[in-house]
Amino acid sequence: MNCVWYRQIKDSKLSLGGVMVCIIASNKKWYAGFPESLSAHTGHQFVYIERKEELSVKFLERIKPRYVFLPHWSYLVPENVYENYECIIFHMTDVPFGRGGSPLQNLISRGIYETKISALRCVKELDAGPVYLKRPLSLYGSAEEIYLRASEIIEEMICQIIQEQLVPVEQKGEITCFSRRKPEQSDIAELISLKQVFDYIRMLDANGYPRAFLETEHFRFEFERAALKGGQVIADVKITEKENE
Repeated sequence: MNCVWYRQIKDSKLSLGGVMVCIIASNKKWYAGFPESLSAHTGHQFVYIERKEELSVKFLERIKPRYVFLPHWSYLVPENVYENYECIIFHMTDVPFGRGGSPLQNLISRGIYETKISALRCVKELDAGPVYLKRPLSLYGSAEEIYLRASEIIEEMICQIIQEQLVPVEQKGEITCFSRRKPEQSDIAELISLKQVFDYIRMLDANGYPRAFLETEHFRFEFERAALKGGQVIADVKITEKENE
């Protein structure tokens, strides 16, 4: 196996010869298998990191990666990292439309169900870097299903970037920015259609995301695994007592 795991090398220097080494940085479970799979497809070596403090110049200097790929990274990349290494992020919009946080939820809440994954160079301005390539992505299904679908596409994009040594080009078009959504925006009390209710439940139905919810005086109702059938939304619900304020 060509894969190199961070846990195995964090306390020792690496001697990797002439083989290209790349970083996969992600704090989502969908990408944990990337190093092994990408090693098999490309013949190169990959180091997987998942914690914010692991993405540092001190660590990167030890292995000198050709690329730092960030397929789903919830933290800001340190300036001294992206200035010294070729850092490539994957954003779930057709940039420059939809720069910013919570792209999946911002798209679906706007009634947008088809998008593109953009692979772009990390720069100081959020999601403003030049683009290597884009690939189409469907936004149907639960958030977890969408993220898994995206991970398959991103793996193919990483292979193409490495194999073709793609050079990014500057973004063109009108800039539209999204704001990162807050947990209180998952409240479905003010929605006016069943389609909106269905979309809110599914777009938040992934591990680590605040579920769509309703609250009464005494209870909180959280929803997942929604289906829109026969003019009604069917979903699983978890009911908990509200804490006394």
